[in-house]
Amino acid sequence: MNALRVPMKKSWRMTGALLITAASMVAASGSPAASAQESKCASLRPDPGFYEAGRKASAPITVPSSSCSTISVSHIKDIANPTDRCQTFLVGFFLPEGDVSYTEPVTACSEHLQTRTVLAWGVPDGVVYRVLYQVEYIEPEFQTVTYKVWH
Repeated sequence: MNALRVPMKKSWRMTGALLITAASMVAASGSPAASAQESKCASLRPDPGFYEAGRKASAPITVPSSSCSTISVSHIKDIANPTDRCQTFLVGFFLPEGDVSYTEPVTACSEHLQTRTVLAWGVPDGVVYRVLYQVEYIEPEFQTVTYKVWH
């Protein structure tokens, strides 16, 4: 579980952003290595959780036993504006002590349905987390975004 705390260190943020960018570019390139890693991950459409402080959260999700060590998103779509395929996401991990540790926000776009954006990596089996997205509008009603989570 200590690996989940590392992302919150300032030195990791810059490295993490570079790794996320690199991972996104590799995934988008369709290289065999990216395809092999992605094929190990299972997908789901998370149940809705709650809205607070400008973000909507999924219900808690548990990482299944698998060889997939990333959490990524795809199939992003704003229900009220289907051409809007981008959103800012982050992951909240439930730590054994009862605290929640959050990743840095990442903007993810699904211009192509097969495009996945990595939000976290090095995630062990059995970890419980929520995916959150930044709400861009609340009028005339709260923004609702659909997406798939891969873990």
